[in-house]
Amino acid sequence: MTHLAFTLFDAVDLNGPAGLWLFLSIGAIAMFGIFLPIGGWSENRRKEREAYYRAEMIRRIAESSGEGAKAAMELLREDARLQRIKKIESLKIGGLINLCVGVALIIFMPVMLGGWHGPALAGLIPAFFGLAMLAYVFFMAKPVE
Repeated sequence: MTHLAFTLFDAVDLNGPAGLWLFLSIGAIAMFGIFLPIGGWSENRRKEREAYYRAEMIRRIAESSGEGAKAAMELLREDARLQRIKKIESLKIGGLINLCVGVALIIFMPVMLGGWHGPALAGLIPAFFGLAMLAYVFFMAKPVE
């Protein structure tokens, strides 16, 4: 195994391509093995805390009085409505981005390849994804009340 490591990383001279390979390998391992999992874990902890404090706040409001219970239910309804609006708006943006990427590929692939070739039709894939997302948002999604 040591022989393989010395062959791959050229232990004598790490200033050449082998040193770059070693740097990129360690960087990829650090990025995907350490930083991203820690970021995901901390994001999940933040969401857990927000959900806990929100549930606790709603519980206290609901226990306070009859009007408090109505206010808590209204708050929950409003939160669900805002989440639905956010989801629909993100689908609109995603659909437009996919559609634009597909059209750009269809336009610029022939320019890059020096003439009309079949690979330019690969731009239809993201374009149809974008069209499907937009069709869902505008025609099939339940309207926000």
